Amino acid sequence: MKHFTCIGRSHGAPAIPATRADWEKMRREPKLASMCQRIAAGHEKLKRKLPIWTPCCAGFKNNHRAVKDALVPLQRLMLDFDEKGHSKEILKRSLQLQKEGKWEILLVEESVRRGTHVLITLPEGMTPQEAQQRFSKDVGFEADPALKDIARCIYMVPEEFTLYVNERMFSPQSATESHGVSNNPAEEEIEKDSVELSVLRGEKENTSTYPQTYEDIPYSQIVETLEEQMGGQPEHGSRNNFIFSMACHLRYVCNDDAEWIAQILPTYGEARDKWMATIRSACARNQTKQMPRIMKRTLNICKSEADTHVSDTENEPPKMPVKLPPLIKLLVSKTPQIYRPAVAHAVFPALATHLWRTTFRYIDNVEHEATLMNVLMAGTGAGKNCITDPINRILKDIRKRDMDNLQREKEWKKEMQTKGANKDKRQRPEGLVIQEIDPDMTNAAFVQRLADAEERFLYTKMNEIDQFDALKTSARSKAHFQIMCLAFDPGNVYGQTRIGTGSVSERVCIRFNWNASTTIQKGQAYFRSVLTDGPISRINFCTIPERPIGSEMPVYGTYDANFDEELRPYIERLNRARGPIECKQARTLSRKLIEECADFARLSESRVYENLSFRANVIAFLKACILYVAHGEKWDKTMEEFVRWSLRYDMWCKMQFFGGAIEAQEEAVSVVKKRGPKNLLDLLPEVFTREEANLMRQRQGICRGNVKMMLENWKKRGYIEPYGAKPENIGQQRYIKTEAYLREHPQQSDSQLVN
Repeated sequence: MKHFTCIGRSHGAPAIPATRADWEKMRREPKLASMCQRIAAGHEKLKRKLPIWTPCCAGFKNNHRAVKDALVPLQRLMLDFDEKGHSKEILKRSLQLQKEGKWEILLVEESVRRGTHVLITLPEGMTPQEAQQRFSKDVGFEADPALKDIARCIYMVPEEFTLYVNERMFSPQSATESHGVSNNPAEEEIEKDSVELSVLRGEKENTSTYPQTYEDIPYSQIVETLEEQMGGQPEHGSRNNFIFSMACHLRYVCNDDAEWIAQILPTYGEARDKWMATIRSACARNQTKQMPRIMKRTLNICKSEADTHVSDTENEPPKMPVKLPPLIKLLVSKTPQIYRPAVAHAVFPALATHLWRTTFRYIDNVEHEATLMNVLMAGTGAGKNCITDPINRILKDIRKRDMDNLQREKEWKKEMQTKGANKDKRQRPEGLVIQEIDPDMTNAAFVQRLADAEERFLYTKMNEIDQFDALKTSARSKAHFQIMCLAFDPGNVYGQTRIGTGSVSERVCIRFNWNASTTIQKGQAYFRSVLTDGPISRINFCTIPERPIGSEMPVYGTYDANFDEELRPYIERLNRARGPIECKQARTLSRKLIEECADFARLSESRVYENLSFRANVIAFLKACILYVAHGEKWDKTMEEFVRWSLRYDMWCKMQFFGGAIEAQEEAVSVVKKRGPKNLLDLLPEVFTREEANLMRQRQGICRGNVKMMLENWKKRGYIEPYGAKPENIGQQRYIKTEAYLREHPQQSDSQLVN
């Protein structure tokens, strides 16, 4: 087995020696490709979770990636060119330099952010700094000045990112060997530890009789998911506790067999004897027969990921149905394929604005008007303007009437300005219904437009979500978020009271539909302060996938008179609708969708998903009712399929863009609400060191007293006793829980195991 690098599952994971087959197989994993797509779409925090490799070192002591622990350094240098879009040019020049004999090129690949990585052989007698400067000058591009030393890692990218590979990269000579030493003392240790990579990736090189799956779930997937549920792989100071907790949970799927657990559980850089002792200690511990909640949740998540019917957790949004309701089919007919899902969601606020004094009774018996708000979140240059033309065509009749009334209002204002202060002034004209409003308006103007609208919906389209900020007032800095919530909830009154005769004093019911666009990062920042306050659950979200670099420009169809004529009957039906409208099929569908969302929430153990799904289902119900009315109060199968997809797509966007942040905020609040002390001894493994006890105190935020006093008290009470010989370092003094204590405390709760 020839190792040419080390591989880790994430930035902080152990760096395990790897062969060419290991490296190539990991680069072909679908999960890696999907993670890179999400990072490119703006999910920067995912980057540190990418697998890594170390091109300049093939082995580290105890798999700890550090310069001082490098066992097999390699005579190489990885250069990082951050400037995007020049990879092919850098490749061409690099290979020309190699052909001229100036440099040996081992690898050229695109980076995660579409920069360029170039791995070269470091010439004999040349420092890395000199090589970087010379190569940058020769290739004509400036490399990142932060040099990659022997312990620095490179984030792994999918195989298709590779532009050139030299076979010599897979047959390295260590720095020691290149100076004439034939036997590397680290080789035996590297070979011994390399089996851990197989465990890390769910493979086995031995012919063990232990099963490789549990209820058809690969053990590698169970271990990886359980790691995530327990907060990710451990830092250096908490490995023993983490291994103990992992083993305690894995007992339930490995028949309490320590050897079985050892087959699937990585060492996480811990010494193998200590790692095995911790696993055996976990298996010897008295535990409840009932599987812990964390383990149940882990298995449910693994099962849900394997369920192809549930696409909400996939890294790609649910695919749009092939057969669409006739109205939606028409509205997306001139739109390039890549933009159609976004357009199919974005048209509903404008469609709903045509409804007047029309209500739909939801399954909870509450009457709703068709309040729909949509935010399109996509990358810069993604084509967010794709929704403009369909919306313009939908609003054509409303805009015509608005223009007439705007002219009447203008004439009245002009008349008022020509009369003196003491002259009789004509009252504001009646019937000044102006539905499409300018997003850059004051709160008073907004209230006046609502009062004039005679219970019709107002509508606006914002090119940027922060145009909503104009509705803030000095007294209410979050008035714009309040408007979002009040608009969605039936019957709420909003307005302002002023004493001045010329001021607006109105109390109105908000009827306000709107569209907004924003980049993903800006949208996440905009809603950051109200993640759990309601706006996100009341808004319908959509997105546009990033197009591959160099792909052809999407071409739109022509919106002409024929398009308008086909659209006209649908708009007329919406305009004619009045009063309560009963759509039994939409209500039946809503009950099905509520249960489907509940099923997924139960499978994923996601309270956030469940909470967001409640109003998302109301939004889907209102869309179903709009389609029902627009099609002459007729229902067909395409509507059901479309509305189900629309709900899943909306939920996918919400969880993708905000799910993690909402979950983190709710967990933080939950931690604050927890009361009462914890049993620190139960939080520690059966055998623990003084240092581990001190770390546990710090983790629980305990500042009073000291660890020495605590351990002495435990010893006096007969809870613990010294274990093993007394070490030179007092922090490594080991203790073991007494049998009497274990009898009185036979089990640990899930929360204790996690901590």
